[in-house]
Amino acid sequence: MRGERSAEAKLDEAVGLAHAIDLDVVSSGIVPLGDIRPATFVGKGKVEEIAGIVKGEEAGIVVMDCALSPVQQRNLERAWDAKVLDRTGLILEIFGRRAHTREGSLQVELAHLTYQKSRLVRSWTHLERQRGGFGFLGGPGESQLETDRRLIEERIARIENDLEKVKRTRKLHRDSRKRVPYPIVALVGYTNAGKSTLFNRLTQARVLSADMLFATLDPTLRAVDLPHGARMILSDTVGFISDLPTMLVAAFRATLEEVIEADVILHVRDVSHEDAEAQQHDVDRVLRQLGIDAEQGARVIEVWNKIDRLTAADRERLANLAARQDAENRPVPVSAITGEGIDRLTDAIEARIAQNRIVVDLVVDGADGAGLSWLHRNTEVLSRTDRDDGKVAMSVRADPAKVEAVRAKFSAV
Repeated sequence: MRGERSAEAKLDEAVGLAHAIDLDVVSSGIVPLGDIRPATFVGKGKVEEIAGIVKGEEAGIVVMDCALSPVQQRNLERAWDAKVLDRTGLILEIFGRRAHTREGSLQVELAHLTYQKSRLVRSWTHLERQRGGFGFLGGPGESQLETDRRLIEERIARIENDLEKVKRTRKLHRDSRKRVPYPIVALVGYTNAGKSTLFNRLTQARVLSADMLFATLDPTLRAVDLPHGARMILSDTVGFISDLPTMLVAAFRATLEEVIEADVILHVRDVSHEDAEAQQHDVDRVLRQLGIDAEQGARVIEVWNKIDRLTAADRERLANLAARQDAENRPVPVSAITGEGIDRLTDAIEARIAQNRIVVDLVVDGADGAGLSWLHRNTEVLSRTDRDDGKVAMSVRADPAKVEAVRAKFSAV
């Protein structure tokens, strides 16, 4: 199937996720599965086989690259005498380590508590019903299970309230940026596709970039001057991954609103990866969850990154494939490491920004300092010519929402 990744590639990614939280992987393998067992997910024979491996290797954690029910997780932990993490739990552990800002930490904790709430099962003695007090005369009291659930729900409510405040603050920041004539360009892509490296290349910043899954998590924004005079705000966002838990998409929606509001979206792809096509479909799926149809191409530019890792033949094949696509949807091959193709990328960004903005020619009184200042704050000034009659001829590029205000305030040529 188009975009379907192999079992071996899924295993490699799962091992990479484990390495991302510094786990020492002593054994890994693929388990053929006919039917999912309600009690243990895998069959009895495989449970016993893995129990032998866990005991022999003295492993403390078993990671299963699937979604386990609370009962399955509990039963496997009993059978293997080890902590069991499913895919969602593993990703949450990674996110917990990577989040550094208050917003990121709150979002991770919200997702973790939502996940933990579903894991509350009656598996330990302290979860048995306890006796009540404080006027109940020893009658049935609140069980530890119910107490845990109530405490989690109260904490979730507080976090959601705090995140709502953060969301309002972020909206104020976005609104203030809208008053400045700088378009927003957001980087999206599969985790480890090279977004942060490309961000550093374009901004000359020093954002953490490493060859690992989810090296960065918190969003970063920088102003960038483009070669032909335009300025943009570049936003680096969290990397996507296949089977990204729905609770994480929901929890990080405030962060991903930077993508929703962006004028241009750069979809960074690792074209050297064997599952590049499957990764593309995973990113497109998350974008659709955010209400962005990547296939329309109106705002999305595909960036084919890591071409420095390709052979000469593969580079030529990709260049020909890109050239055959229409100009509107033509991808840009680059190497964020070496800088190859970055000039073509900045040209493509400027062209895409220009598509969404309207050029207006104006004549302004040279003595109107306030008016000239307003134009510089609210539009992108492309050219200015001081005339002998004291007037200033200007060519400006403005957001469609501001064009009428520009024409009403100044005399259009």
